[in-house]
Formats: sequence, structure tokens, C-alpha cells
Amino acid sequence: MPRQHTTQKQSIRAQRAQKKRQQRKIIIGTMIGAGVLLVFLLLLPVILEATRPVGEIVVPELKEHQAVDFNTMGDPNAPVKMVIFSDFQCPFCKVFADDTEQAIIEQYVNTGKLFMVYVPYGPGGNYIGPESLAAANAAFCAADQGKFWEFKQFIFANHTGENVGDYTNKRLTAFAENLGLDMDQFKSCFKSNKFEEKLNEGIAEGRALGAGGTPAFIFNDGAATLTGALPFENFASQIEALLGQ
Repeated sequence: MPRQHTTQKQSIRAQRAQKKRQQRKIIIGTMIGAGVLLVFLLLLPVILEATRPVGEIVVPELKEHQAVDFNTMGDPNAPVKMVIFSDFQCPFCKVFADDTEQAIIEQYVNTGKLFMVYVPYGPGGNYIGPESLAAANAAFCAADQGKFWEFKQFIFANHTGENVGDYTNKRLTAFAENLGLDMDQFKSCFKSNKFEEKLNEGIAEGRALGAGGTPAFIFNDGAATLTGALPFENFASQIEALLGQ
């Protein structure tokens, strides 16, 4: 075989080998670039959360409550029990908390007639958004330090809309700081989702009892139900009817 022909074949093979090496480099570079992009996209929410300012915190004038135990209030042996299924981002839930709840507490809870339970719950059992779950988790961590109802007041005092950043992790932590909670305990509880199972149990309970829209108020394990931001008179009428049975 002529030497020139052999040299041409070797040159072609060398070119093909070089082309394959270049292709491999391109593929590897593309994969590395895609991996870096994926990591960035995964970390983006964390980056945004870390750089987002806390913003102004509204500090409510806290109301004192009697006979509080975690997310309950009143005498467990009271003749009427009312379970509130409520989403912390629900505007009608805020209306109830702001306008009606305290009157019910003063007239029926503090007098031993009503036992009240607050269950974080979205419409049909589906939270309005991630901030609802974050707020629920934080509220139960506050409850772990005997401050559920006070923390709930902070939550609704700072409610401005749905999924608008009212309840970022930073803001929820700021609520806890303003409330004077043990921050090491709170942060450990919040980060570990300590009460995930208990929150899920509340969702399951609401669905089993047929809680639909929020807020939903279920009396005596389903004997009666009210829904929506109703005036105090509606609750008084229902409670009095159950007291008369």
C-alpha cells in the first residue's frame, strides 16, 4: 500500500477522533451547564427568601384569653363545642377573627358554655397556598409555648391578601420575636415541621365533618354547621339553640 494512502487514512482517523472529543466536550459542557442552571433554579426560592426584606410588622393589641390549651380555649366539658376550620390567608377568616370572635369568647367561652377549637384548614381541605401552611406550622410552634391565640392575632393583623408574601419564613419568625417566644425552640420547631402530623389530622377531621368553604364552624361533632364571615347574632342563635337541647 502506498505510504501516501496510509498517511491519508491516519489523518482521517485523527480528524474523526478529534471531532468525537470535541463532541464529548460539548455534551459534557452542556450537561454541566444544565446542572448548574437546575441547581440555581432549585435554590432561587431560598435566595429570594434570604434577600427579601422583612417589611413592616403590625403589632396588634393582644387580647388576653382564659383556659387556653394549645389551639383550644375554654372548658373541655362545656355543653357546646365549636371547631373553627380556618385558613390564615382567607379574607373572610380574618373578618371573623377581627369582628366576631372576641364577642363569642366573652359571652360563651369565658362563661363556661362553649369550648372552642381552632383548626388550620383550607377550602375543602386544600390550603390557599404555601404561606397558609407555613403560618399554620408557625402558629402550632407558638402553641407549643402556650401562645397560639396570641400568634394568631399577629397573623391576622398582618394579613393583606392571598399569596402576597405576608407569611414568609422571615416574617413569621419576626412575629415570634415580637411575641417574645423562645426563639431557639421556635426555630427548631418551625424548621423541623414538628406538627406536620397534627396539622394533617386537622385536615382529615375537617374533610370527615364536611367542612367546605372557610371559615367553617362545626358544632358538637356535626350537630350543626355555619359557614362564612357571619355576624355575632348567627353564632349566638346557634349556640343558644344547642344549649337549650
